[in-house]
Amino acid sequence: MNHIEILKTIIITEDELIFKASRSSGPGGQNVNKLNTRISVFYNIKESDKFSDIQKKRVLRNLSTRIDNEGFIRVVSQKHRSQNANREAALERLRELLENAIKPEPIRKKTKVPFSAKRKRLEDKKFRSKLKQQRSEKDFDI
Repeated sequence: MNHIEILKTIIITEDELIFKASRSSGPGGQNVNKLNTRISVFYNIKESDKFSDIQKKRVLRNLSTRIDNEGFIRVVSQKHRSQNANREAALERLRELLENAIKPEPIRKKTKVPFSAKRKRLEDKKFRSKLKQQRSEKDFDI
């Protein structure tokens, strides 16, 4: 994969990304202890010219927990035992994150509570009230 395609208009090439390899944690035998299979991918969203200002604001807001002070988005993959598979997985995850972050949020339409729901709520309250009244009525004619 030489690039990441986000929508049809935004294409991020691999020379804009920074890759770092490190040792993976977890099981895997000696492979884990001697090979750098975990991949971290960094992408600087603040310096990017691929996104419009509105899209950048959306990404910065929606991915604020993944972005550092310099504007780098960090994605890590260590699922697979090979470096190449982790690299592909990290790139795919970055693509998904950016694609979901730039989508505009749908406008919420206010809806009215249906009359039948109001009526049912009031009927339930009356039923519960009568039930409690019946429980509290005591017969003291002994």
